[in-house]
Amino acid sequence: MKTLNGLLAVLLTLSLPAWAQEKGKGGQQGGDQRGGNRAVGGGHVPARGPAPARVQQPARPQEPARSQGPAEVQRPAAPESRSFADQPGHPEAPHVHANDQWIGHDSGRNDSRYHLDRPFEHGRFTGGFGPGHVFRLVGGNRERFRIGNFYFGIAPADYDYVNDWLWDSDPIVIYEDPDHDGWYLAYNTRLGTYAHVTYLG
Repeated sequence: MKTLNGLLAVLLTLSLPAWAQEKGKGGQQGGDQRGGNRAVGGGHVPARGPAPARVQQPARPQEPARSQGPAEVQRPAAPESRSFADQPGHPEAPHVHANDQWIGHDSGRNDSRYHLDRPFEHGRFTGGFGPGHVFRLVGGNRERFRIGNFYFGIAPADYDYVNDWLWDSDPIVIYEDPDHDGWYLAYNTRLGTYAHVTYLG
């Protein structure tokens, strides 16, 4: 009898980690099998959109130090590529942390990638903003997609950030963009990523 009780205790102990791991899948804190992770996404909806960006003026280049020896050739720095993966496991796209910190929305009002000659050309979106208005993608692609009875298009500069969106089912929340006239921010709650979108009617 002692042997049987001991065997049951060992089996129970070995099965607890597997049970705990299975229980954590797919919930708000756990990832889901289609791309969510523990730190970003997983159903989290930010309470509000980003604050306006505070872009600082570029620093003035410093004078090169005068040297006693032969003149050194100054080489221009290679252009920096932008990385959004600010922590291990975070996506390489603009995203929102669980504490509602918007990562990547910091280029300011003069970002030429989001300039529109005719902002709000098709009117303004009136379907509701923020956490009380979670929509489902019901078809389309990055150029034109639908949520509810509303159509939007992703900004061409953001095309690469939506490659893993599920255009027939992902939950989307729309926020106003405080910096770029004519644009909104479409936040994907499954992935925790967002992109600039314009309202198409």
